Amino acid sequence: MRKSVKVGNVVIGGEAPVSVQSMTTTKTADVERTISQIKRLERAGCEIVRVAVQDEEDAKAIRRIKEQIEIPLVADIQFDYRLAILSIDNGADKIRINPGNMSRDRLKDVVAAAKGKGIPIRVGANVGSIKRRTSERWKDLAESALEEVRLLEKEGFYDIVVSVKSSDVLETIKANEYIAEKIEYPIHLGVTEAGVSETAVVKSSIAIGHLLLKNIGDTIRVSISGDPVREVIVGKKILIALGLREGVEVIACPTCGRAEIDVENMAKMIEENFFHVQKRLKIAVMGCVVNGIGEGKDADLGVAGLRDGAVIFVKGEIKERVSKEFVLERLKHYLNELLEEVER
Repeated sequence: MRKSVKVGNVVIGGEAPVSVQSMTTTKTADVERTISQIKRLERAGCEIVRVAVQDEEDAKAIRRIKEQIEIPLVADIQFDYRLAILSIDNGADKIRINPGNMSRDRLKDVVAAAKGKGIPIRVGANVGSIKRRTSERWKDLAESALEEVRLLEKEGFYDIVVSVKSSDVLETIKANEYIAEKIEYPIHLGVTEAGVSETAVVKSSIAIGHLLLKNIGDTIRVSISGDPVREVIVGKKILIALGLREGVEVIACPTCGRAEIDVENMAKMIEENFFHVQKRLKIAVMGCVVNGIGEGKDADLGVAGLRDGAVIFVKGEIKERVSKEFVLERLKHYLNELLEEVER
């Protein structure tokens, strides 16, 4: 079992569940916009949020931001040890630094500040920070991260989270498998610079899913260019699909000429309305009753299209026939019944 660290009120590692995090895209010193984005992330289920600290104004904004958010806040600092200390002084729950970019004296100052506040430090490497390059880049990546760890250990600091990230799926997998054998610190998973929309989702799902199935990884960030809320939604879906998180899974047929309802939009609408439910339930959206009910029989709840409406079924049993405009309302009714049954 890996060691655990505490980031605010969230535990990473040990027996704690895998947590989902993201990073804001706003200028941190723009407190109002940053808080607004973090609140959207919170509503989506984000459990840890990271902000970029590029100057003193950003670092000082942390205190005001933390007053109005619920989840732990991590300060991301690239080079300046002074910004790391200022972020800690202003209430950051964790900092992300690159110790190799600091002199030993400066690193000692940062470690002393982190120890004083009892907060962890995340270190690691991506392909842009590899210390040496050989024919096995994934190993260079992993060894660069381990070197960062050793720098902190030399200062007597062990409250550490480690990450190794590449934009390449196989490099990310191999590097994380390698460090998992070398350390007991919690591991932060992600595919860096994964890209946009489907490309980012596919690459992140393969790498993160593979590693989590091997019991490697304690917290995840799905990197998607654009609105960070989507990172959280995809991250939660990965954990639900792997059985590591309770939640609603919507399954839907791929559609064909028999479809009597708009399966795609119906499934999206159901996901949006039921994504907040924290119980392991499967909802099926099927285009027709020809194969729909049979194919969706393992779902807890489902809907199948008819020429003039739809049928709603629970655990494979048809409950009622409804017009299309009342599908969502009746699904909510049966979902509430299922939730009451689960609670009993």
